[in-house]
Amino acid sequence: MSTNDHASHCAGASYKQEPNRTLTVDGVTYAYRELGPKGGIPVIFFVHLAATLDNWDPLIIDPIAKNHHVIAFDNRGVGASTGEVPGSIEEMADDARSFIRALGFDLVDVFALSLGGMVAQGLVARHPDLVRKLVLIGTGPRGGNSTDKVAATTYLDMVRAALGRSDPKEFLFFNRDTEGKRSAKEFVKRLEERTVDRDAPISFKAFRSQLKAIKDWGRAAPMDLARITQPTLIVNGDNDRMVPTRFSKDLHRRINGSELIIYPGAGHGSIFQFHEQFAPAAVEFLDRNAVAQRPANGAH
Repeated sequence: MSTNDHASHCAGASYKQEPNRTLTVDGVTYAYRELGPKGGIPVIFFVHLAATLDNWDPLIIDPIAKNHHVIAFDNRGVGASTGEVPGSIEEMADDARSFIRALGFDLVDVFALSLGGMVAQGLVARHPDLVRKLVLIGTGPRGGNSTDKVAATTYLDMVRAALGRSDPKEFLFFNRDTEGKRSAKEFVKRLEERTVDRDAPISFKAFRSQLKAIKDWGRAAPMDLARITQPTLIVNGDNDRMVPTRFSKDLHRRINGSELIIYPGAGHGSIFQFHEQFAPAAVEFLDRNAVAQRPANGAH
């Protein structure tokens, strides 16, 4: 394992100003950014389909990082991380564990969006002792009927965006009503505020590999979600076109004791549209009963 200046990290004012860092483990060099005070349980951010470090909204990360050690990373083969994108969600979960353990953590909170939420479920299933709390946003369970149709929706909206010379996330993440369009433009503008030391874009090959992994996840045998005993917050908009909202409700029904927030008039990017309401809700969830205890399914 090697890392550059990990021990000497000095938090900046905002996620958009944080330098890119690297950590090498098992021949893979992972790109990541970190901010916030060290100590306590770190919050690891698992990003969405086709996304890199540059796709996290500072208005989500910064409020959480005010009192939490936050780390966002590119999984293998994504952005500036080396190697090839794994062929399955489960392999992505194993890579996430390798990255987390190489940083020296044996207990983390996971904040995961879309594809990242699938990887987070895989992580909890395979390495339950590593995760204390889960935040699952705009995602679905393994074996979810129609989850495998994410690719068709994604390609369609990419074409729509290209025709309108817009960012595809404006179509994929937001409703096409007045409020949705306004929120979309504001979100994309925030992502463009970082002008130096930006991450490498995801390659089309890596993007296609992620889509295949999502399709296989949707067609696989369902996971027994009752095995997830970690406190779990599930979030979505009421009109998610990418990973339909009914999957969030299904997760809530099947994960015992989970909490569910559905934002009205919002789509896949509900947390970005409702950042003023969501960020404090996420902080409250992470801070609640913040004694560092392992989940019941991870007891030794």
